[in-house]
Amino acid sequence: MNNRFILLILIVAGLAGEAIGQPYKGGSSFVDFQRTFPRPEESFKRKEDTLQKQFAEKKLAWPARYIYIRSFKYDSKLEVWVKNEMKDPFKLFKTYKVCALAGSLGPKRLEGDYQVPEGFYYINEFNPRSTYYLSLGLNYPNISDRILSDSLRPGGEIYIHGSCVTVGCIPLTDQQIDEVYILAAYAKSQGQDYIPVHIFPIRYDVPRSVSYLGNLTKDDPSLKQFTSRLEDAFDYFEKYKQLPVVMVDDKGEYYINGAAGKKKEPAVVATVPKRTPVAHRTRTITGLTEAVHQWPVFPGGGDAFMKYLDKLGNEMVEFLPQGTKKAFVQVEFIIDKDGTPTNFNVLRGMKDEEFNDELITRLEKMPDWKPAILHDKPVPKKMVQTISVEAN
Repeated sequence: MNNRFILLILIVAGLAGEAIGQPYKGGSSFVDFQRTFPRPEESFKRKEDTLQKQFAEKKLAWPARYIYIRSFKYDSKLEVWVKNEMKDPFKLFKTYKVCALAGSLGPKRLEGDYQVPEGFYYINEFNPRSTYYLSLGLNYPNISDRILSDSLRPGGEIYIHGSCVTVGCIPLTDQQIDEVYILAAYAKSQGQDYIPVHIFPIRYDVPRSVSYLGNLTKDDPSLKQFTSRLEDAFDYFEKYKQLPVVMVDDKGEYYINGAAGKKKEPAVVATVPKRTPVAHRTRTITGLTEAVHQWPVFPGGGDAFMKYLDKLGNEMVEFLPQGTKKAFVQVEFIIDKDGTPTNFNVLRGMKDEEFNDELITRLEKMPDWKPAILHDKPVPKKMVQTISVEAN
């Protein structure tokens, strides 16, 4: 193998994880260990019998020795695949609806961007005492992320969790995470220490999703290349129902075994003809810096900012172009040293200028922030944020 590549994902490996609050040291089974915590114990009582019956209905052996999880951001789905022998193909057990999504399509590259990562991960933590009921931690940042993301602030603490809320994770309902947590605990108890979790921007076999991604990436070659490598992994699994071998080169790019490259370009959604844009508030900014000691703070903190974005997303539904039901719009702006948000610019997500102008007009009414601090002095700081707009 070319030594420029690093093997990223194997189907099985022998690294033990641990549960928050009390490390797992072997001895009793991992399932027994999890049942020493109140929430997992309640989950097993509620769901184990139901899961066994569902496995029997689908002629699947209980419990599964191997599970594979894949999630699709735009389609808001999370799938659990299972099997009991290494050589066997995976079989789909269940598809869950993902409750909510922070961020836009595309990989996570910076702490605080509220992005859900995209790429190839595994479960490295079981948290039976999670703030969000129960949670399964992912090994973000992985090798690729460490190369391509912000070197100082790549972010972390990405989970599949309950409570149906999110600021950059994959949220399920409590009833759903009960099931996924039990399945993962049984797989780990039987020796699957690396439980793979692959996160894709879309389902590549859904035309509507492919069209949306094509429109999003047509003017962004790097994002287009990134998503095409993820599509290689999707295609491999769809063909063989086995996990692909994923490698990372020294530039952080993914390579998938057996991938022959794409045959055709994704469909592209028609865009609205250009028009004269609305004049928006801008400032000449001096002293802009990437590294700060304290990031800007929205009035009321992060939770208040998420509520503001949710409200804004709901307000923008009526401005979606005809036929569009969902949009993830990435916006950059600057919090000036006096706390004023200014210089708003839509980076990606929508090509409709009327929609973008209306969005920026509303964002310009955002309240002032507490500015970033560097060496005890306020400084301007560029921010990047994704806004989700989805019709009910």
